[in-house]
Amino acid sequence: MVQPYNRNTDKKSEVRAMFNNIARNYDLLNHLLSFGIDVLWRKRLIRIIETYEPTKVLDIATGTADLAIMASKAGVEMTYGIDLSENMIAVGAQKVDERKLGDRIQLQTGDAEQLPFDWHTFDAAMVAFGVRNFENLNAGLTDIYRVLKPGAPFVILEFSKPRVFPIKQLYHFYSFYILPILGRIVSKDKRAYMYLPESINEFPDGERFLQIMKNCGFDRLRKISLTFGIASIYVGHTQKKLQ
Repeated sequence: MVQPYNRNTDKKSEVRAMFNNIARNYDLLNHLLSFGIDVLWRKRLIRIIETYEPTKVLDIATGTADLAIMASKAGVEMTYGIDLSENMIAVGAQKVDERKLGDRIQLQTGDAEQLPFDWHTFDAAMVAFGVRNFENLNAGLTDIYRVLKPGAPFVILEFSKPRVFPIKQLYHFYSFYILPILGRIVSKDKRAYMYLPESINEFPDGERFLQIMKNCGFDRLRKISLTFGIASIYVGHTQKKLQ
């Protein structure tokens, strides 16, 4: 069922309705519109996660569970994926079942700003293209911090804004003029792929985001720029001692 959404609703409701609408075509559009580079970016994130050898990992805004599946294949014993969108979770659950990973991946609907987990539950947390959709960025980061064990890593993959000529200009043209048209043709959803460049433009990327992470308690922070600055990986850690 297609759910209506508009900019007059709260961001959380808009995001949930939007991803429910495009869930069926989400994977196809992701790979098509990024020319497949998104897969390489996710693999880079997983390689970072692997270095910590975590047993229990939280995948925020798991969507159709691509990242959770990659983590499981990389040897993570148990991955818990959470997402606002019921339809995205449904698609993800089908993929998990097809790969017979149901004993290693658990998916559920939920809010990253009010996680249904106890304090200090996870060895690591990760998110791909999800933090810019948080309604309250500070609240989301703070609650993720809460459920991580002392010293645990939080690895974030997110779009960023290229700042070097001519990549900046080409990326802007593609994002605001080409991508929405292609997205609308495939997904039949006019609004969804206008939201994407708008949300990227509004997101406080780079050093600004690292400062927000620091304000929420994370330390040992670093940023890795990907593909001319089109995306970035951010890595932070919880304090090693309980506060």
